[in-house]
Amino acid sequence: TEGSLTGFADAASVSAWAQDAMEWAVAEGILTGKNGSVLDPQGTASRAEVAMMLMRFTQSENN
Repeated sequence: TEGSLTGFADAASVSAWAQDAMEWAVAEGILTGKNGSVLDPQGTASRAEVAMMLMRFTQSENN
């Protein structure tokens, strides 16, 4: 399952090696982006953001 990153303002800054994984994570609802429709792929994730990603992953049907 692939999602589209085109809705995010900084989609072009996703590294080529991470593109497929980021698309999958968006399609599965694990990554939803930050305020202002950005992914911030070159930034760091806060503890709360990681906790939310883990929660969404464990609750997804396809894990």
